[in-house]
Amino acid sequence: PLLVEAERRDIPIYGPMQVFLERCPGRVIGITGSAGKTTTTTLVHRMLEAQGLDCTVGGNIGVGLLSQLPQIAPHTYVVAEIAHSQLLRTTCSPQIAAITNISPNHLDQFSWDDYQALKYRLVSMQSREDRVVLPFDEPRAGAAAQFSPAGHSWFGLGPSSCSATARSDGTQIWRTDRRVMSASELQIPGQHNLRNALAALALTEGIVEDDVAVSVLREFTGVPHRLELVREIGGVRFINDSIATTPERTLAGLRAIGEQLDGQILLLLGGRDKRLPLDPLLAEVQRAVRHVALFGEAGPHWSDWLSARGVATQVCDSLESAFTVAAQAAEAGDVVLLSPGGTSFDAYPNFEARGQHFRDLTERWAQERGQGDGASHG
Repeated sequence: PLLVEAERRDIPIYGPMQVFLERCPGRVIGITGSAGKTTTTTLVHRMLEAQGLDCTVGGNIGVGLLSQLPQIAPHTYVVAEIAHSQLLRTTCSPQIAAITNISPNHLDQFSWDDYQALKYRLVSMQSREDRVVLPFDEPRAGAAAQFSPAGHSWFGLGPSSCSATARSDGTQIWRTDRRVMSASELQIPGQHNLRNALAALALTEGIVEDDVAVSVLREFTGVPHRLELVREIGGVRFINDSIATTPERTLAGLRAIGEQLDGQILLLLGGRDKRLPLDPLLAEVQRAVRHVALFGEAGPHWSDWLSARGVATQVCDSLESAFTVAAQAAEAGDVVLLSPGGTSFDAYPNFEARGQHFRDLTERWAQERGQGDGASHG
């Protein structure tokens, strides 16, 4: 009611991101996207740290940015992960801004057009002295170039018609016209993570030297809850990808770990449905997944949809029971993968809590099999 009355009186309403961007004395590198923004943000921050620059990170990741204002100086780089909802009432843009990608998400809250428009807001208030970093191989995110007067930098996979700041052919990685490393040197798996690395290289071009950036990429093993190898127990790998809150994120996870696995993945799928189509998942599930254990609010509906298309499923009443079903059925060489495709809010406060529950279940499974003192990869 307070906000409705304020709007009725034409009183401006701003969110925390607006207040921060207006008052921040440092140089802000703002990163948004439907997927990959946390990994890209983390990589950029680590590259700046490794270069010895004064920097901080926050926003949709870690500590809120407003609380950091007193410590931020004019020479400080602020790496800000910015979610679509943080752009709702924002009327200014970061000096350096990137959109990693745009794919259907949060359609339980926004129309598809409104969701895309929110992402474009990140760059639409830039000046000619600013810089926008966009993928040349992702048309929806790349279209943001028309909304920003800033100088353009591009990244992506494959040949480019533009002069790309960071690109890869899938085997080698270039920064502008310089080959800097092999893609196989990355420890984070999957083509989506290769794209995240390219985005980070493009964002830090001219700020972080090649050898420093490459050193970070070679050592980086990922962000928790993102294809995180928790344990290997009896030859079975238990992987936590709780961040996968959309079918598209689940598809990326299946592709990343399932390239050499035909029918050796036991998938834990479920949570709260965002009203996104499951169709993109079907072919990869049919190829790489032997069994799907479903949990949460979406479980029964998704089970009906998958079963009608020939996929073996079992509806469980909780993540714990789904874990038990998958772990009992797994054999050496298999993967038990938590990559839910839905949000956590039907049963958990956030995806981190859901991922931690999976970790705890894995550790208990190990202890029951006399492997409680083994090395954890979490």
